[in-house]
Amino acid sequence: MNDLPPSELERLIKIKGLPAEPIIVEAGANERIALAQRFGLASIETLRASVDVEQRPSAIRATGNLTASIQQLCAISGEEFPVEVKETLDLRFVEEGLIDPALREDGEIEVELDADNCDEIEYSGDAFDLGEAVAQTLGLAIDPYAEGPNADEARKKAGILTEGEQEGPLADMLRGLTKD
Repeated sequence: MNDLPPSELERLIKIKGLPAEPIIVEAGANERIALAQRFGLASIETLRASVDVEQRPSAIRATGNLTASIQQLCAISGEEFPVEVKETLDLRFVEEGLIDPALREDGEIEVELDADNCDEIEYSGDAFDLGEAVAQTLGLAIDPYAEGPNADEARKKAGILTEGEQEGPLADMLRGLTKD
């Protein structure tokens, strides 16, 4: 068993008697605050996933959609700006010990994955954590280098020039080389 801290969005789903209707995972206010902190966001306004689960012979297949409204920090200015996240979920929950050892992330084995091998998540016992899988999907969807609407202005204030704005004799000479 792993020693990870509990998920901020824990939603344990029992293996026996999987529901036929979609499972809705919606983060409450405290969960959104904790997830925003985990992912370095200013805030998460909404986070909702609708997921269909299906028992397969060797795994539980979970497919659906995740939507979220987040306030992200600009990588340049540090200012908050709104981002809408829309992600497709396609997960396989596999009983612990049944994932092919060659697919584990040990840094030494490189394996090309096809759609049936992607996003496999191990579980143990009689339930899997769909909420944590949704949280991880959100985390992967966030662009860590996203730039807000005032990024160019922040660059100018910091004295960072964009391509083509350089000054000086070398810059003049290079501009002369590019002219016909």
